[in-house]
Amino acid sequence: MKSIGLALVVGLGVVLGLAAIEARAAGAIAVDDEDGVAAKDIGYGVGSGSTRDEAGKNALAECKSAGNGNCHIAVRYDQCGAYAASSSNYGVGWGPTLKIAESKAKEACGAGCGIAVSDCDE
Repeated sequence: MKSIGLALVVGLGVVLGLAAIEARAAGAIAVDDEDGVAAKDIGYGVGSGSTRDEAGKNALAECKSAGNGNCHIAVRYDQCGAYAASSSNYGVGWGPTLKIAESKAKEACGAGCGIAVSDCDE
């Protein structure tokens, strides 16, 4: 009896684990940036959805609803994403953790860049 109960619990755990993986949503960051604007002054919106396209649409909508007029999707991601900027450069990054996404964004942007926005879709 115990072995059947244990097998049922293990089987249910596997099914629930797979459902959680499949249910994981995508994320996106949309920004309104211009040359000469510091990272802290960049307008942005963060969105999530069941697909990367849906997440992008939601991020654009949030960016525009915050009063930004020239929003565009900067990065789409499945786990974590980041947008780094300086007054003349920008870079994006993504990965399994916020630290990795931010590190990649800073590296892509170059010296003197700061993280304008980052997010993990959990």
